[in-house]
Amino acid sequence: MTTRPTVILTRRWPASVEAELQQRYRVTLNEDDHPFSSRELQSALQHYDAVCPTVTDALTAEVLNTAPLRCRILANYGVGVNHIDIETAAAKGITVTNTPGVLTDCTADIAITLLLMVARRAGEGERQVRSGRWQGWRPTHLLGTKITGKTLGIIGMGRIGQAVARRARFGFGMKILYFHPRPLANDALAGLNASACASIDQLLPQCDFVSLHCPGGQRNFHLIDARRLGLMPSHAFLINTSRGDVVDTEALIQALKRGTIRGAGLDVYENEPHVDPQLCALENAVLLPHLGSATVETREAMGLRVLANLDAFFSGRNPPDCVV
Repeated sequence: MTTRPTVILTRRWPASVEAELQQRYRVTLNEDDHPFSSRELQSALQHYDAVCPTVTDALTAEVLNTAPLRCRILANYGVGVNHIDIETAAAKGITVTNTPGVLTDCTADIAITLLLMVARRAGEGERQVRSGRWQGWRPTHLLGTKITGKTLGIIGMGRIGQAVARRARFGFGMKILYFHPRPLANDALAGLNASACASIDQLLPQCDFVSLHCPGGQRNFHLIDARRLGLMPSHAFLINTSRGDVVDTEALIQALKRGTIRGAGLDVYENEPHVDPQLCALENAVLLPHLGSATVETREAMGLRVLANLDAFFSGRNPPDCVV
């Protein structure tokens, strides 16, 4: 009888998907759901045919250069792979897959949630109610910003950026501007009446809201820095559901303190799970704990997408979501 491949999950997944995985493979679970250390990741690479990491796992060149190496596939649970040194994985002959598509709608929903919350000062309002500081309705209490008809700038017009644009355009009649580094298919923006900008610097001064949907990693490290925050109008808001390192945190804190921009809505952070205490103290920042794909339906779909990649790989076929 053929021995089933060994698979390790670095974090807990929805129970239904873990059960499905265990029907097909010899699976080791992270029972207490703790973040793996570099040493634990190296051990996983040495002892399992497949490692299924998440965004919390730093698979650096040093970690991937462990020996002896048994792992043949990194089946990532998530679409972003900036936590994996792709070049080193390729050099070591390790296949890397991800889970695109299935988390598009829920991540777009969180971007719109943040946009609404920061514009209408919902975080401030909830804190007042919970603390007992709310003294009742009055005409000038917590005046926010209207969203309907305003201009939304999207940096990164891939699947998620397009989904955000559709919600903003058809839900709130917003004008859509975007910057994307590559030409888009003719039908990608059908009906949105979206206008492309030649550069990020051209886009920023025209926007009431800016939403980030670009990959993390070195290429986009601190893409939004003090200079670019200074290009935004003082009434504008920044929304980030992409990766924390796309924004210079210290520059953002200073911009929020000084009124360079009016507010920010964040679902991701540099050095997660650490969040700068200065950011936590700011009333004009709405902060969520990386909830972009956090629905039962999406997290189950992500796991099933990983399973499809594993099934293809171990049957000798090309995985459908191969990164390298």
